Amino acid sequence: MISKKQEEPIRYHDVPFFLVLIPVVNALNYYLTYTNISFNTHTLITFLIDTVDGYAAWWCFRLVILYLDKKMPYASGPLKRITLQLILTSLTGLVVIIILTELANLIATQAPVPASFYRYDLFIFLIWFFVLNGIYIALYYYHAMRQLERLRIADKQVRTEGFTVKDGRQHLVLAFDSIAAFFADDDYTAVITTAEKRYLLDKSLDRIEQQLPPELFFRLNRQYIVQRSIVGGYTKIENGKLSVSISGSDYLPSSIQVSRTKAPDFKNWFEQV
Repeated sequence: MISKKQEEPIRYHDVPFFLVLIPVVNALNYYLTYTNISFNTHTLITFLIDTVDGYAAWWCFRLVILYLDKKMPYASGPLKRITLQLILTSLTGLVVIIILTELANLIATQAPVPASFYRYDLFIFLIWFFVLNGIYIALYYYHAMRQLERLRIADKQVRTEGFTVKDGRQHLVLAFDSIAAFFADDDYTAVITTAEKRYLLDKSLDRIEQQLPPELFFRLNRQYIVQRSIVGGYTKIENGKLSVSISGSDYLPSSIQVSRTKAPDFKNWFEQV
């Protein structure tokens, strides 16, 4: 089974892509905005300033996404995360564009930006910010799919290889069908094989449980995880509890109790395997 891990932080590797994309988008905006473009020094300087503004807006846009990745990951609620991301990134990008445009225009012309900038240009920028959000959302889900595939492959390898234990300086792999049980006893955890060998482990039962195929092993209680082959049956006892018969090991009691809350899960596991 795939172990439950915290969501792996995404590494977007997006910087080279946007270093190229932003000048291209800027050139496209020029083409859509102006009917006659004169290729001169003024146009080049204006284009470079607008490109730098675009880089600044994108970088702040990106910082918002990285912040949300830490504080509100998609796993906590995809719809809420995407909605908040659209709002915050768009507002951040527009504020940066407005401030830098007003500042550049004030330095160059000593006058405020024309009203047409707010009526038309900002609408174009808003569309591009939605496109950028779509790119980052797609990158996240692509990353999530790759992570899931890696976990699936790792899970398959664990099922094939078995459970790793340490015996002195040796590291051994125990096939799952050779393991009788895992149990916790005070300060240590042990694994018992069907050949009556015992190995001490440096992992808790909670961690061990996550690494085991659920069709073969069941966590009876806080102390014991048993393999199907040593379970002989069960008996109903008081208060809805079960007494599970254990055979084939001198290290284990002949019966282990299962609580009322876990009893239905155990019955399903025992009957289906």
